[in-house]
Amino acid sequence: MAFFKSILSKISSGIASGLAKTRETFVAGLRSLLLGKRLDDALIAQIEQRLLQGDVGVKTTTRLIESIRADFKAGKIDSGDQVLEYLKAELRRMWPEADRGLHMAESGTTVILVTGVNGVGKTTSIAKLCAMLRGQGKSVMLGACDTFRAGAVRQLEIWGERLGVPVVRGQQGGDPAAVAFDACAAAKARNIDVLILDTAGRLHTQDPLMRQLTKIRGVVGKQIAGGPHEVLLVLDATSGQNALRQAEEFDRAVGGGAGGDAGAGVTGVFLTKLDGTAKGGIVIAIKDVTNIPVKFIGVGETPEDIEVFDPAAFVDALFAE
Repeated sequence: MAFFKSILSKISSGIASGLAKTRETFVAGLRSLLLGKRLDDALIAQIEQRLLQGDVGVKTTTRLIESIRADFKAGKIDSGDQVLEYLKAELRRMWPEADRGLHMAESGTTVILVTGVNGVGKTTSIAKLCAMLRGQGKSVMLGACDTFRAGAVRQLEIWGERLGVPVVRGQQGGDPAAVAFDACAAAKARNIDVLILDTAGRLHTQDPLMRQLTKIRGVVGKQIAGGPHEVLLVLDATSGQNALRQAEEFDRAVGGGAGGDAGAGVTGVFLTKLDGTAKGGIVIAIKDVTNIPVKFIGVGETPEDIEVFDPAAFVDALFAE
């Protein structure tokens, strides 16, 4: 039991440190705005502005404000202190009990397809996943499906060398789906537990590249039953609402299904640079708009700087004094 408590403590402290900047600006601003204040229409309008500035998102903010305004008019709440407690309770309710772990194959190799736009920290996130899985005693192989940038392949190979895992690569400028095919074949032949496929960074507006993701997914599915078992989208927390649009577009491109369902679209988000933004509310917006679960957060640059996302710890850390 002590072991599990220490793990939970580590996760909570990691999320707390990652949210320090958000807490110091966004939440501290809400506290100073609300504590000890009488509620009125002007204050509600200021709350709405603060939520939007914190990247909580239009949909979520509208729902929360409408509820606050209705309770205020009904005489159920009349102080800023009550609003603060209401916000904490509502955010907790947004995340019912659910499995937010990695989807693993029942037998054979598990395939994790990793995608995202350029500059979000995709390769580093793959290294973190690799280190985490290796720490769990699993064998890991990397597939370098970014055939457009030689630097990207070399970066992945360097991480492979550091972490002691093999990397399957192809010819520069070659077909990324062919690399995925070769990586799947190699992983099966060597009885690898987890194959992580890196893909070229792409804008969600680049239709040919987005269609390429669908092709890679199809190749994987033919090679390994049920694959890819996870499609992780790496998002940069500092990009705010653009990250939300990316989540929606990538989900449609990769599978077009309901967010979060294995085998249909993006199955999870790896949120990077959460420690570098004052707008941690993007976690809330992603959940409310797309229902794609945030599964991991990056809170640093080393392979060990990965935390499993815990919603309860997130809300507690967000509002911690």
